[in-house]
Amino acid sequence: MSTTTSHLTVQPYLFFNGRCEEALNFYRESIGADVQIVMRFSDSPEPPPGMKPGQENKVMHATCRVGATTFMASDGTCDGEPKFEGFCLSITVPNEAEADRLFNSLSQGGRVEMPLMQTFWSPKFGMVEDRFSVGWMVSVEHKR
Repeated sequence: MSTTTSHLTVQPYLFFNGRCEEALNFYRESIGADVQIVMRFSDSPEPPPGMKPGQENKVMHATCRVGATTFMASDGTCDGEPKFEGFCLSITVPNEAEADRLFNSLSQGGRVEMPLMQTFWSPKFGMVEDRFSVGWMVSVEHKR
């Protein structure tokens, strides 16, 4: 079977271990995420295997759009803190004012890893880990 890569889509799927709804609301407010779908465990015709009592209203699946990008999210198994290691989400904006706004919003309750500053590849670039431990790289589009 042959598949061409032009028909494939890679989308991040983030598991928030019980904090998904809080994260979705945060991304809606901070970066203008459009939460398109939210399905709860209680929406499933059969209880998912391993679901603990009290988790019925947790998010089983959600789909969000930020600009032209879609990412998906879930509460997953609802056990422990979310762990996001080995990757960052990169967001590129058209101007420095928008970079300042998004970077400051994402850093609320999080941790700045690299302050937003001028680099040789961008008028402004910075790295932040948000309050859910998701890493973000914010950069201004480089104009040639």
